[in-house]
Amino acid sequence: EIYEANPMLGWRGCSRYISPWYEKAFRLECQAIRKCREEWGLKNVWVMLPVVRTLWETEKCLEIMKEEGLQRSRDFKIWFMAETPSIVIMADKFSKLCDGFSIGSNDLTQGVLMIDRDSERLGQMGYFDERDPAVKRIIAHLIRVAHENGCTVSICGEGPSNLPDFAEFLVRAGIDSISVNADAVVATRKLVASIEQKIMLERLAEIVEHQRALKNSPMKHKEDWEWTPRWNETTK
Repeated sequence: EIYEANPMLGWRGCSRYISPWYEKAFRLECQAIRKCREEWGLKNVWVMLPVVRTLWETEKCLEIMKEEGLQRSRDFKIWFMAETPSIVIMADKFSKLCDGFSIGSNDLTQGVLMIDRDSERLGQMGYFDERDPAVKRIIAHLIRVAHENGCTVSICGEGPSNLPDFAEFLVRAGIDSISVNADAVVATRKLVASIEQKIMLERLAEIVEHQRALKNSPMKHKEDWEWTPRWNETTK
């Protein structure tokens, strides 16, 4: 390994896979995955590419995978980790190359706020927070654009299980799934269920209130009785 002053922002993910110093090892990894699928019959073994920064490096990565017999298809899905602001900003383009995204909220927070996640001083000052409005806005943008282009969005890390208000934001934004540690599965499922119930009750109250308003006002046009609830907050 080479020495890097800040390896978290250095030679990681796709940049490593396509580099002349690691490409052979990446091809070996691809061959191992293909063996699992074809010789051992483990067709549920798919791929998620980490630290995706640019379209050109991603296309190069996918080209190498294709050369090693791993091509995106109905029974072989490819996801991208969403850890960089660039993949979110260009989500409409990246969506054409994958089946879904998995948000790495720690790295994404680091990139959006330009904060070293290992900085003890900034941590003590409260800077590193995935609930920051800028981070939440970029996550909501990714979910919306990904869904518009037929891709799913998940999130990994301990944020949703440790921060109930963050989990509620994700559910309201339309996250498709939440990945947590094994010891947090039951508690997180209960939390998500309670949030979804809360949202449904809010929508029911909205419908009742609208019907009450219509009942108490004279109907002038047929359109007065036509109403569509605000389904902005999709839950899965």
